[in-house]
Amino acid sequence: MEMRKVLAEELEKIMNENQKVVLINADLAKAAGLSGLISKFPDRCFNVGVAEQNMASVAAGLSSYGFIPCIFTFTPFATRRICDQIAVSICYSKQNVKIFGLDPGITAANNGGTHMSFEDVGIIRSMPKTVIFEPCDEVQIRKSLNEIINLESSVYTRIFRKGTTKILDDNYDFKFFKADVLKEGTDISIFCTGIMVEESLKSYDVLKARGISAEIINVHTIKPIDVEAVVSSLKKTKKAVVAENHNMFGGLFSAICEISCQNFPVPVKCVAINDEFGQVGNIDFLKKCYGLTSDKIVDISLEMLQK
Repeated sequence: MEMRKVLAEELEKIMNENQKVVLINADLAKAAGLSGLISKFPDRCFNVGVAEQNMASVAAGLSSYGFIPCIFTFTPFATRRICDQIAVSICYSKQNVKIFGLDPGITAANNGGTHMSFEDVGIIRSMPKTVIFEPCDEVQIRKSLNEIINLESSVYTRIFRKGTTKILDDNYDFKFFKADVLKEGTDISIFCTGIMVEESLKSYDVLKARGISAEIINVHTIKPIDVEAVVSSLKKTKKAVVAENHNMFGGLFSAICEISCQNFPVPVKCVAINDEFGQVGNIDFLKKCYGLTSDKIVDISLEMLQK
């Protein structure tokens, strides 16, 4: 199922139970999958037009009156365009706003480079007291959304709008701030998030066939990151690859390197955007173009293991 449909289904349940939850979009209700919710909750859904900074300011104001505003737009407009409003009106003012950035990184696909934010995690990570969450599939959205809404903090969720492969079991036990060890291993750690979880699991099978034991860890909460899980894995394997749909600067790779440097220094390499801008193309093309593939994870893992 499309992630935006799952998001809408779960939001409907939450809004039926919690009258303080309100939705704000910047003229992207249909793209975000919110049209049905607008019909059901017309007095709690607002379209501010193509005015993202205003959307963030309105959300901050509503939060100051006790509401729980959720704002929706494409990732670059949910982060770099409203950077000052997030920093001052939301974070500095300690407002409880939930920010949903749609189609992060290459998942903007045919919308092209202007709609591809490869720096959004870096922007939000640098702001004090922020939470960054990236689900890998529909199960993780279903399990996490109520906790996102109830968390007394601003939360930035980067989420692919369309269909993803189901990775987690329906009985999956979601825990905020705790990374998921999807596969245990002893030779190399592979830290991943979002669409790169599927690619990492594919690489696990290829590496296993070569007699290599890889540990696959889904770091869904990028900030605050699960330091204990990261250090524990690094101590076992002594080397790591980080796979993310983001610039190699400022995102998960940077976070893992910071943890390793301060706690257990080991070689860490990445499969990420190599400091480039985006372009138009379908996701399969873009994965190959930017090296966000299981083959790339395997190649870098083998390179590290041979040293």
